[in-house]
Amino acid sequence: MTILLDARIPRTLDTLVRDWAGGDHRGITLEAWLFEDETARRRAEQVFAASGIHARLRSAYKPLVHAFLEEFDTVGLARVSVRYPVHEEADRLRFLSETYPLAALLDGVEMHFEPGAADMTYRVTLEYGNGRVAEHEVFAPNRLRTNHLDQVDLTPTGWLKVTGRTDVGSDLDGPLETENEQVFHEVMNAVAAHGWPESEPYAETLTIDVTIPGIERALDYGDEVMSTREALHEDFYFSLLEFFKRRSGRPPEDRSVQPGQIVPDIRVGEGDAHVRVALRPFGVPTDPLRPEQDIETADAAPGLAQIQRELAALPGETFEGISREGRPVRGIYRPGSRPAVLVTGGQHANETSAPLGTLRAVRRLLANPEANIAYIPVENPDGYALHGRLCEGNPRHMHHAARYTSLGSDLEYGRNEPLYEIGARNQALARSGAQLHLNLHGYPAHEWTRPFTGYLPRGFELWTIPKGFFLIIRHHPSWAETARTLIEAVTKGLSAVPGLAEFNRRQIEICSIHSGGTPYEIINDVPCLLTPDERHPTPLTLITEFPDETIYGDAYRFAHTVQMATVIAAEEAFASIMAQVA
Repeated sequence: MTILLDARIPRTLDTLVRDWAGGDHRGITLEAWLFEDETARRRAEQVFAASGIHARLRSAYKPLVHAFLEEFDTVGLARVSVRYPVHEEADRLRFLSETYPLAALLDGVEMHFEPGAADMTYRVTLEYGNGRVAEHEVFAPNRLRTNHLDQVDLTPTGWLKVTGRTDVGSDLDGPLETENEQVFHEVMNAVAAHGWPESEPYAETLTIDVTIPGIERALDYGDEVMSTREALHEDFYFSLLEFFKRRSGRPPEDRSVQPGQIVPDIRVGEGDAHVRVALRPFGVPTDPLRPEQDIETADAAPGLAQIQRELAALPGETFEGISREGRPVRGIYRPGSRPAVLVTGGQHANETSAPLGTLRAVRRLLANPEANIAYIPVENPDGYALHGRLCEGNPRHMHHAARYTSLGSDLEYGRNEPLYEIGARNQALARSGAQLHLNLHGYPAHEWTRPFTGYLPRGFELWTIPKGFFLIIRHHPSWAETARTLIEAVTKGLSAVPGLAEFNRRQIEICSIHSGGTPYEIINDVPCLLTPDERHPTPLTLITEFPDETIYGDAYRFAHTVQMATVIAAEEAFASIMAQVA
């Protein structure tokens, strides 16, 4: 093991209290914006009050949402108008996105958003049913920073404003670098300073272990939660991928870079933040123990061992590849007289509903002796095991560290020997000759942010806010008409799934308010993208996207039921289409 960084970084809140409440600053007014939860901020305000200081401590993360939760009177509210900042160094919808999910939290209240100035201030007008009107200004502290790609980001930051001083010091009004920001930049600097090998992979596992205070606040809408620790995980993971892409000379959108496994593990802590960055070997592959479940009614992702047993119980010829860490990538092929279909799940292993949804669907399809199915339930078993381990500490986080393989690449883009995970898919296609690939995926069930590199997840802006169950069909150009017919039939079939249309309508409505519209087609209440693409070996690839990172209980059962219904509807529609062509 090689240690790149091992440091303790003082908690900004504790430093503020020590520096200001401990001295002779009676009578001043102190305002600060921090990445701290409300309980910790209110407790500190009481300490300040006992020292004769009027203090107001606010959240630097999603300040407008926090203002509605903590400061504004929402009783009897009828209409809200918000002018959100627009800054030349940020996406024009960045600050509109930060207001999410106010439209859902204020259900029944008329909401109006419009672009404003670049002064980092939301201007809010509240109109009440009794005719009362209140106006507020909400400061959103941000600063310009040069990132690891030598680009400029406008990033949320801590802020300190002190007025009414009678000592020798002058009033203050400026950025305050918090421990959250310091941890992020210390890690990025340590990684940049390390002497990496010339060739990939650069390491087996790069771990970033952090314990830190922060915000973890569930919201009263869907699976929404505000979490600065989850945001730190996301910023570390994708920023480090970007760093290694740049180091290897690849463009930002590349998914073939193989730096090794990158694992941020951000845990709750009190007091000073502690960060440790290390290079570690894989060790012997082990999988988290998960309780046995009935796959028809499971309320959480099952263990790999159970998935493999369920697969072994299905009829068909078995085949397997091997993961980077040495886990088997198992699949089956059962030939039949119907058109062949390849079904896969777990390419991105933090997308938890696909393996179970495919198991339920393939079990039903193979009851028909004519079905012609190749099937791999978990294409990325290393990522699936990692997701289980990370969920032991943070069960609700999206954990994108488990998205790619232990090589650090998207398995679909692996082409060099040894093939590792993609080798199993290649075998499935060679055995079956499938022309339709049903590739089941998911995306975050709550807002996805990267606050320390701007806020919106760079390259994934479309997926930052849940917008219901989504379908993508990629097709060879000559198959465009077939692709359209297929997606029309599948979405029509999904109309029979109880609750899906209502689920989609609500999420699409809220998402469109906070993201400026619907840049996709909606077919039978399902948002869809149809794109010509010759990269895939199959002429038709239908990709599902359910907001499932990371959900449990009834929400999880609904997710894998929708995934199951999609596979069944698509296989039936494809068989019907191909019969008409023959």
